[in-house]
Amino acid sequence: MIPLRDRNPSGTFPIVTVSIIIFNVLIFIFELSLGRRLDSFLFQFGIVPIKVYYSTDIPGSTIFNTYLPFLSFMFLHGGFIHLIGNMWYLWIFGDNIEDRLGRFKFIMFYLLCGIGSAFIHVYFNSQSGIPCVGASGAIAGVLGAYMVTFPRARVLVLVPLFLFWEMLELPAIIILGFWFLIQFFSGTAAISSSHGGGVAWWAHIGGFVIGIVLIKIFPKSRRRNF
Repeated sequence: MIPLRDRNPSGTFPIVTVSIIIFNVLIFIFELSLGRRLDSFLFQFGIVPIKVYYSTDIPGSTIFNTYLPFLSFMFLHGGFIHLIGNMWYLWIFGDNIEDRLGRFKFIMFYLLCGIGSAFIHVYFNSQSGIPCVGASGAIAGVLGAYMVTFPRARVLVLVPLFLFWEMLELPAIIILGFWFLIQFFSGTAAISSSHGGGVAWWAHIGGFVIGIVLIKIFPKSRRRNF
């Protein structure tokens, strides 16, 4: 299912959501300018689980360069489709969570979901030397928060039905619940098969659950500004 839009208008302009999208696009343009240096850049600023686990054995390793990627990885992307997919989900679902939390708390919420998803990814992929990049862990947190905050909100989705695509309007709890189940079963299968097919399933799962927890902890915004 591909979400097209939701019928859940927010009361404020989502300046933080838009700013995050713009920042990710600018960083991706910078990535494109790196050419052959891109791989080493992603290895340095993406999450590489084995580097985290064995950081004390790596010459020149410091707390800064070991843990900076837990923040930087969520603003990097591995390709155009990767970027567009993530930013599209953030655009559809992020405005309502920003509106509910307020701008400053939404920034904190987004970053905590992303950082938490990175730790979950490292835990389940401790021996991986492949850089993990992307905003999907943080955005998964937004999806989890949206599902429990606006479960009945209607979402227009594009659904493949045999040889055709059909547009349906379904409750958010069905759309996002189905999305989470795909991540969970794919993540479980990846553990059993010892590879994840290049997708950080457990970052998605972790971010989603963290988002559900945090939205319950963070108080609602009383003022629609910083």
